[in-house]
Amino acid sequence: MKKLYLASKNQGKIEEYKKLLLNVNCQLLLQPESIEVEENGITFRENAIKKASEVSKKTRNYAIADDSGICIDALDGRPGIYSSRYAENDQKRIERVLHELDGEKNRGAFFIANVCVCSPSRDVILESEAKCFGNIILSPRGKGGFGYDPIFEERSTRLTFAEMNNVIKDSCSHRGRALKKIIPGLLEIFS
Repeated sequence: MKKLYLASKNQGKIEEYKKLLLNVNCQLLLQPESIEVEENGITFRENAIKKASEVSKKTRNYAIADDSGICIDALDGRPGIYSSRYAENDQKRIERVLHELDGEKNRGAFFIANVCVCSPSRDVILESEAKCFGNIILSPRGKGGFGYDPIFEERSTRLTFAEMNNVIKDSCSHRGRALKKIIPGLLEIFS
């Protein structure tokens, strides 16, 4: 069975990938602890490609990576590519966003995910992008998910990602949509 390394150390992301790639005939492995990739791109796409490329180079195997984040209208797109580095942990990131939006009427936001797969030779062989639109609510709601999930209310369901069950979240989330676009390619590679 061919190996596919997930270029991430984010436990929440790892669990999502396991569910979404369940039908792909590969051995999904975590990025080795010894590999560090500096996310210094200026776009989500650049960071996704850099992560997948570095992990494929160092493991000599296929690698999949995404770079994703939340972009908030009233904050001129922040935190954007700095979403995971906006504060030291999820709770503090949520607190910072809510503080920065205090009194703001425009609470529109979107999550974005760029997904990239690199071959063992570091070539980008699959990539996709997807967005999920919604609003930042006034206070956290829900117990599931990770990151900004408790404060992001998805537009069509009016649920926060933290309130959604896996089936609903996978069908409307940015990462779920981006991965679904490349699954046909993954099924072909790992057939």
